[in-house]
Amino acid sequence: MDTSKELLFFFSALGSFNGVILGVYFFFFTKKKFLTNYFLGALLFALSIRIGKSVFVYFHPELPKMYLQLGLTACFFIGPCLYYFLRSAVDEINVMPKLWKIILLFWGTLIVGAGILYPYEYNPELWRAYFIIGIYFQWFVYIVFSGFAIRRVLKKIFTTREKSNPSEMWFGTLFLGNFLLFLFYFLAIMGASAATYISGAVVFSFILYLIISILLYRKKTDDLFLLNGPKAAVKKIDSAEAVIISEKLENIMSEKSLFKNPNLNLQDLSREINISSHQLSQFLNNNLGKNFTSFVNEFRINEACKIITSNDKLTLESVGYDVGFNSKSTFFAAFKKHTGTTPLNYQLQALQT
Repeated sequence: MDTSKELLFFFSALGSFNGVILGVYFFFFTKKKFLTNYFLGALLFALSIRIGKSVFVYFHPELPKMYLQLGLTACFFIGPCLYYFLRSAVDEINVMPKLWKIILLFWGTLIVGAGILYPYEYNPELWRAYFIIGIYFQWFVYIVFSGFAIRRVLKKIFTTREKSNPSEMWFGTLFLGNFLLFLFYFLAIMGASAATYISGAVVFSFILYLIISILLYRKKTDDLFLLNGPKAAVKKIDSAEAVIISEKLENIMSEKSLFKNPNLNLQDLSREINISSHQLSQFLNNNLGKNFTSFVNEFRINEACKIITSNDKLTLESVGYDVGFNSKSTFFAAFKKHTGTTPLNYQLQALQT
């Protein structure tokens, strides 16, 4: 390689390596653990593997076909990780819903199974004619879903005069960077002039160094993962609308006993009463002064108190599971927080009366 190609290889390969390092940082070393951290880390891992494959195969085409299959397998997870990264921020989801786990497991089983049954080395035409099209189509669909998930952020950045906050710029930049990366790879597949796989690696490196510069520039980075946090903290829902939301919540929680679902999350509850998850979070935090977990746990503890006073044959642990807690320790801690006493003391007091 001449000097220009060596520099291009170094710059592109370094971007892939730094992507892995940054992914490790988001997984293990951020002070506050948000679900968005983990999905961003996973996204960077997938991108880094995909970019690394492009770099090494571009400069060393004689490498085994296994590298091509590895890169395309990683590419299959870029779209889902991007979408769930943005959704977890927009909807303030901090516990991965069961449906997300099932979908990710399905995609993983599908791509790994296809790789085992039809390895690239022995079925190159099958991969080029069908698998690559499917992989990039899936990536494109998730980009569309991701854009829809942060449509308000993108609208604010591009069409309004209102100044975007740091987290909105952060999420907007990450989305647009992924869109540009997809665009370069797609154009390369379509054989567009001046579009090569290495151009995608260069774009990724620029995006990655932009992310690093943002992290180094800002002394505080936790707020970058709270897309709705600063806005919701300073604005209450008006009293008339708050009354309506409160009545809907009371009715739906009582009638359907949603609190008994240990996997209930903010998005599920907001869908039940036909409001946005952001609006529900705003109501709980600013109008009621409670977070989502505390709100749901109140219903669980009230139900637990009824069961304890009416049936002394059930174990306290089983009562906790029946009302929606997923562990004994969580139930006992929440019970004491809301009642000021332990479940056992409450049961003893109930038996004495």
